[in-house]
Amino acid sequence: MDTHVERRAFLLGASLIALSGLPGSGLAADKYASSPFRKLGDAQWKQRLSPAAYRVLRHEDTERPGSSPLNGEKRKGTFACAGCGLALFRSEWKFESGTGWPSFFRVIPGAVATKTDYKIGVPRKEYHCAQCLGHQGHVFDDGPKPTGLRYCNNGLALRFIPA
Repeated sequence: MDTHVERRAFLLGASLIALSGLPGSGLAADKYASSPFRKLGDAQWKQRLSPAAYRVLRHEDTERPGSSPLNGEKRKGTFACAGCGLALFRSEWKFESGTGWPSFFRVIPGAVATKTDYKIGVPRKEYHCAQCLGHQGHVFDDGPKPTGLRYCNNGLALRFIPA
């Protein structure tokens, strides 16, 4: 399927995001509707990203668990979208989930948009960067207090910016 068609379908679903009830969702995608990142074509994304990051961010692939150097990142700073640089998570919200992927219990408000994913046969809540619509990962309700959420993120979809 054409990437632009996939993105348009995602944007149509974004109008229903408010129904998800997840912190950080709301109508965040609309805030970035005029973002220049939304206008980039498939060939431009291939030029901007490594092949592995391209597969994750633009085609909703998943990296192997335990493969990201960001799993061990403990410094203070911000985790931003590797596609466009939008800040998504603060380092103090990161925790060791034991899953093999960088995990966070909170997202910067308005930074992600969510949709339901049925790829493995059961519904899961998938989240994307609100600015460029790059796939980040899935959010589950088995995280620590205070939110009880686990944003399970592909390390390839993030870059760390030290404080």
